[in-house]
Formats: sequence, C-alpha cells, structure tokens
Amino acid sequence: MNAPVPIGTPTATAQPPLVEADSGAPLLRVRDLRVRYRTGRRSFEAVAGIDLTVRAGQTVGLVGESGCGKSTVARAIARLEPGISGELTFDGQNVAALRGRALRPYRQRVGMVFQDPIASLNPRRRIRDIIATPLRLAGHDDSTATAARVAELADLVGLHPTQLDRRPHELSGGQCQRVSIARALARVPDLLLCDEVVSALDVSIQAQVINLLMDIREQQGLAMVFISHDLAVVRQLADRVAVMYLGVLCEDAPVDELYERPAHPYTRALLASVPGERAAKDDAGLLTGDLPSPLTPPSGCRFRTRCPIADELCAQETPAPVELRPGHRVACHFPLTGRDD
Repeated sequence: MNAPVPIGTPTATAQPPLVEADSGAPLLRVRDLRVRYRTGRRSFEAVAGIDLTVRAGQTVGLVGESGCGKSTVARAIARLEPGISGELTFDGQNVAALRGRALRPYRQRVGMVFQDPIASLNPRRRIRDIIATPLRLAGHDDSTATAARVAELADLVGLHPTQLDRRPHELSGGQCQRVSIARALARVPDLLLCDEVVSALDVSIQAQVINLLMDIREQQGLAMVFISHDLAVVRQLADRVAVMYLGVLCEDAPVDELYERPAHPYTRALLASVPGERAAKDDAGLLTGDLPSPLTPPSGCRFRTRCPIADELCAQETPAPVELRPGHRVACHFPLTGRDD
C-alpha cells in the first residue's frame, strides 16, 4: 500500500456540508447540529456539529457503532432533545427556534418509530387507542373518521382487525413494531425517523418489517432517516448513507458508491464486518479497541485512536470534509482513494 498523502487543508471556518444534496430543494436540512448533555458538573457534546440533507421521497441511512450519537440525532430532528443548537430547516422553515405549541405543525409532519417496539407503547392502552392517539392530539373529534383511519392504518401495516382490541403485551415484538409504524403514520407525515427499528426483532421478523417500510415508502412517497448499526439492512433501504463516529459524520455518499468505494478507514472497517461486501476481502481489517468516551474525545480526528493509517497530523488537526467524487464526501486527512479506481 502506498503511503497516505493528506488532501485538503483543514480550516476552522466555512467547511462544506458533509451530506450534500442532489438536485431540488431539500425537505430537511441540518447544519452544524449539536446536542449537549450535562452529567454532574460536566457537560459534553453527544452530537458535535453534523450536517444532513434529506429530500422528499429520499431515504438517508445513518450508520455507526452503538454510542456514536445516531439516536440522539433522530431525537434532535424530532425536537425531543432540549439541549440542541445549530440550524434545523424543514420545508424552508427554521424549526430549531420553535417552542411549545408552535412545534405542533412540525411534529404532525414528522413521525418517529423507536427501537424497542414494546417499551414505546403504553401497556395499559388498547392498540386501536394507541394508533388513534396522534389523531386525537391533533384535534380530530370525529370518532367515526378516527375509527376509519385506525382501520386503514392497521390494514396498511398488516395488523388483523381483531388485534386492535388487544394490548401490547398480547402481541409479538414484530406486531408491536407494526403498531408503532401505524402510529407514526397516523397524521400522514412527510418524514419518518426510524431509530434501530429492527434491531430488537428476530431475523425473519426483521425482513417483514423492512419489506413493510419499503412498501410504505413507495406507496406514500415518504422521506426517511433510517438509523441502524446493521449495514446490510441499510443497503436494502437507503438512497444515501452517512457514517457517524463519536458524534461527528466522517463520510457520506450514494449507497452503491459508499459500499463499493468506501473512502474513510472507519467506513472500510465497518464494511469489513459485513459478509459478502467487497471491503471484507481487502486489507482493511476489523475495528480494534473501544469507542472513546464522548466526555473526553480524542484531539484532531476522533477516529485516530483506532485508525491503522493515522499519523501526527490526525492528532493535531480536525479533518475538513472534502468531495472526492460528485456527491461523495469524506472527512479524513488520508482518504482511501486509488485502491478501487
């Protein structure tokens, strides 16, 4: 392997967005998103300034190891996190500044499906009431219309009418996730946030839920942010993939481009663990060591403590995102170019 050569000059200002748009106006645009938590007397950034663009009808996969901040990003986009800063623009409106009742119209257009399908449902409510809750919160007083909408959603996600009178503990994990999806779709959102929605399910049930999401996306033209640590699952759904590490994005590209020509050492290492991927056949190797604590992230490039090609520059300077090829950006001093070209 040739010695790595740094490209680009890191700067503290005017960095280009890591997740670049295709053509047309974006539905969701996130710029320099930061989420700060406090633990005891200390505070830290769980999300340390990421950029993300999602277009209408597009699915963006967000991948990375557990603890890297993926779920925090989804909760921040849904405005469920209090300590956020940065720009969050939805359909041309800055929603980062909205508070209280002013958030309701935005939340009606954004649905969220959580990781644990059973814990996310009220155990004391019947399924029909759980699915109807977003409608009632939005002021739908017509009980007949609400019941019709609940039946329509149940049919859409593959729930039997008799299951609507049951409670969550009487359903399987996969069935509960279908309920969660129906609830998220109740107010006909434009954007669906899917946070590790199949990680708690058996493999056979995972496939059913993935196929359901694909069908719903095609039928309703939904945009999605699909969060997962499973790169094989993400490849089935995503149009673009953004790779996250310790609160920052390190690479973003169209799905086939990223899987066939990964440019960041972290992306290459993640793909090396996926059976059948090309990256598993080269010299990338698997990840070693543990994810550093977000309380004390490494200086410079946050991945450098686990990177096989890091040098002194990586410890001194944070890499700025650069565009290697159209639509393919990477934040690395020594991107893995040339191996597959």
